[in-house]
Amino acid sequence: MRVIFIGPPGAGKGTQAAKVVERHGVAHISTGDILRENVKRKTPLGLKAKEFMNAGRLVPDELIVAMMKDRLRESDCAGGFILDGFPRTVPQAQALDALMVELDLELDAAVLFQVDDETVVERLSGRRLCRKCGAIYHAVFHPTAAEGVCDACGGEIYQRDDDKEAVIRNRLTVYHSQTAPLIDYYRSCGRLLEVDAAGSSDAVLVALEKRLGA
Repeated sequence: MRVIFIGPPGAGKGTQAAKVVERHGVAHISTGDILRENVKRKTPLGLKAKEFMNAGRLVPDELIVAMMKDRLRESDCAGGFILDGFPRTVPQAQALDALMVELDLELDAAVLFQVDDETVVERLSGRRLCRKCGAIYHAVFHPTAAEGVCDACGGEIYQRDDDKEAVIRNRLTVYHSQTAPLIDYYRSCGRLLEVDAAGSSDAVLVALEKRLGA
C-alpha cells in the first residue's frame, strides 16, 4: 500500500492514517515531521532548510523532495506508506512521480477525503483543550461537564488561536487554491479515490478500506 492522503484540515486524515498504520503496518510519512527531524538532526538538508525557515521563507520543493527521497529509502517504508501533507501542489506531485520512478516504486492511489467546508468549521472551531493536562474536548460533540473546566484535572479549558473560525476559513481558502489542481491531476491519471469523510471515524475507516481493497 503506497498512498497519498489529500483533504482539508479537519477531514480526519491523521486519525485515519493512524488506524491504517496500526492495521497494516505501513509507514506514516508527514512532511512536517520529516522537516523537523532533519533540522533537529542537523543533516545537510536540514541545515539548508533551516536557512529558509529562519528567513521566514518557504522551504523549496527540491529540498522537500530530497528529504522525501531519503525517508522513502528507510526500512519501515518497505511494506508501504501513507504520505500526509505532500504533495500539496501539481509541481510537487510531478516531482514525486519522478522520484517514485527513480526509486522503482509505484503509487497505488491518492485518497481524497471529501468533507464540506461548514463541517470542517464546525469540527475545528468547536475544539477545546485543557491548559493543564492537554485533554481534548468539543463544544458540541464532547463538552465538559462544567463549562470551562476540564473533567480530568479541573484545569482551564481554552480554544487555540488556529481553531478560531476566521483562521479556519483562511486555511480552507488556501487548501482550495492549492489542492483543487492536485485533485484534477490525480483524477486525470486515474489514481484518485474519493472517500466520504463527513461520517463517524469508524464509518470513514470502513469506506476507506473498501476503496483501497485492504
